[in-house]
Amino acid sequence: MKSIIFARRNIKESLRDIANLFFLIGLPALLLVFASSLNNAMPAGNTAFDINNFAPATIIFSFSFISLFVSVLVSKDISTSFLIRLFSSPMKAKDYVLGYTIGYILIAIFQVIVLFFISLLYGMALSFNLVLIIFLSIPISLIFIFLGIIIGSLVNDKQAPPISSILVQVVAFTSGMWFSVDLLGEVYKTICYILPFANAVDVFKFALAGEYFKMIVPLIIIFAYLIFLFVLVLILFKKKMKQK
Repeated sequence: MKSIIFARRNIKESLRDIANLFFLIGLPALLLVFASSLNNAMPAGNTAFDINNFAPATIIFSFSFISLFVSVLVSKDISTSFLIRLFSSPMKAKDYVLGYTIGYILIAIFQVIVLFFISLLYGMALSFNLVLIIFLSIPISLIFIFLGIIIGSLVNDKQAPPISSILVQVVAFTSGMWFSVDLLGEVYKTICYILPFANAVDVFKFALAGEYFKMIVPLIIIFAYLIFLFVLVLILFKKKMKQK
């Protein structure tokens, strides 16, 4: 209950500015519309911009903005002493983490639904696999939420936006959003698949195509990152609570 109340406050803080809504929902939607329209207008087309390829990549890209806003919110809460005052309450570290994650999971699901609605208009087939991807988006979005919490815990509210913006670019260029990661050689491809972002895109692509067995390896990598980041977030919060 404490986490839910805290989550409500966090969502209100993040969504009270219409610009935040644009970056979380509007910008990814516009990118999907632009790329899909451009691809349909090209005689040969571009496989990277095919709706079944670009929609999963756009979803992962949209999650990177969640990292941005979570990092700003956490760093602001720390710098304004709001979180410090909360540390005197009976809430535990896991309660704070849940408070920052619950609402943003709902935002992530809404992002997926909006982008899928647009994708259906551009020819994506309606199937059960879309529902599966919505469920898979929960653990994947948690990676981005935890990254945002980590950044916000380590830097101040002035540093959080530019550092998180770097993460947004890293996601864009290592997820295979704009081009196949195979195009730039084996070293670049290996780096991309060491990181979770290309693996997350592949999970969505394989789920969309119904190739469920191919999801196993990227899902293992994603859950390994998820567990590691969750432990790191708890350690950082417990350290902050002891300091204050």
